[in-house]
Amino acid sequence: MNNFTLLFICSVFIAFFVQFWLSKRHLHHVQQHKNKVPEAFNQSITLEAHQKAAEYTLSKTRFGLFELTLGTLLLFLWTLGGGLEFIDQQIRSLGFDQIWSGVIFIFGTSILMAIIDLPSGLYQTFKIEQRFGFNRITLKLFFVDMAKGLLLSLLIGLPLLWAVLWLMESSGELWWFYTWALWLSFSLVMMWLYPAVIAPLFNKFTPLEDETLRVRIEQLLKRCGFKSNGIFVMDGSTRSSHGNAYFTGLGGNKRIVFFDTLLKSLDHDQIEAVLAHELGHFKHRHVTKRLFTMAISSLLGLALLGWLIQQTWFFHGLGISTPSTYTALMLFMLALPSFTFFMAPISSLMMRKHEFEADAFAAQQCDPEHLVSALIALYNDNANTLTPDPLYAGFHYSHPPAAIRIQHLRAAI
Repeated sequence: MNNFTLLFICSVFIAFFVQFWLSKRHLHHVQQHKNKVPEAFNQSITLEAHQKAAEYTLSKTRFGLFELTLGTLLLFLWTLGGGLEFIDQQIRSLGFDQIWSGVIFIFGTSILMAIIDLPSGLYQTFKIEQRFGFNRITLKLFFVDMAKGLLLSLLIGLPLLWAVLWLMESSGELWWFYTWALWLSFSLVMMWLYPAVIAPLFNKFTPLEDETLRVRIEQLLKRCGFKSNGIFVMDGSTRSSHGNAYFTGLGGNKRIVFFDTLLKSLDHDQIEAVLAHELGHFKHRHVTKRLFTMAISSLLGLALLGWLIQQTWFFHGLGISTPSTYTALMLFMLALPSFTFFMAPISSLMMRKHEFEADAFAAQQCDPEHLVSALIALYNDNANTLTPDPLYAGFHYSHPPAAIRIQHLRAAI
């Protein structure tokens, strides 16, 4: 056991106990406040709906604690427990070259991890979501989606993985920079292709038929200077009753997507307000800023891996006896979250700042009260708790808690 092993163990346990402590705080806070609707919502949210949201949150958080514990145990089994070492030695005995050994190792291990995670996915969907009336997906469709995802991984992921491993083996000391350029280019291409090529493999997208609403949306887009490749309705109700709306795509391939469930739960004023909020992200260049942040962080991460791959203590400290490019890549992906978990509240803070900015923009484009009523309806329909623990929310929430967010909007009014 070298010093890096000790550092890894300490980092994993610190990350585990901090997240466990935050989740227990969250459970206690939600439980403590579930029998009284917050004053700001007592005219718009019933006690029954508030209690349903609390119970939904409690169920998800308790299951999250189970997943956190299981994930930590599996992390130790894959690394210090010898799981990756065993798989690596078995693949080496097959006699493939370094690149194809790496492809088999990473892809095979990823499939095995997905199989281990499958019961959790089934429980979340067919127990928790089903219990609270949100699940609409059938078991058949669940596995059809899985099969499609696996096929896409084979067709798209395997060639990319082969190219990355080839660069790591063949492009010298600056492999990490070339790999970053390849990954970034691939990510941008996939973002451009996703709306028209990939998303339709899983959902049906039809042009918005409501003429009155379409005209209002087009007028809003014109005022905001936003050009899209269409306004579409997605059949989200085939999988869940949760509602949402989003922008997707890049450049001339951008499109606006509404879940059919959202269109059924909101009126035209509220829908326009929700869209104005999304346009606020566009107007403030939040997507560009997040892409830039992602690009810089991935470049720094690959540069760090470029140094670690030359250190035998990195491999030996995480349970691998024979260093290789592909085991370095897998170890890095597994170990990194434990060392960077403390950055989560920074990322969450930035995301919440973006949400406030988008809300402020929406308040300038439409009646702020329409966005307030839309948010309340969505919180109600999606059973989002109105009383999260402040520390837990500060660490994990990418959106401001309901009371704070609506307080900001009411200040605009």
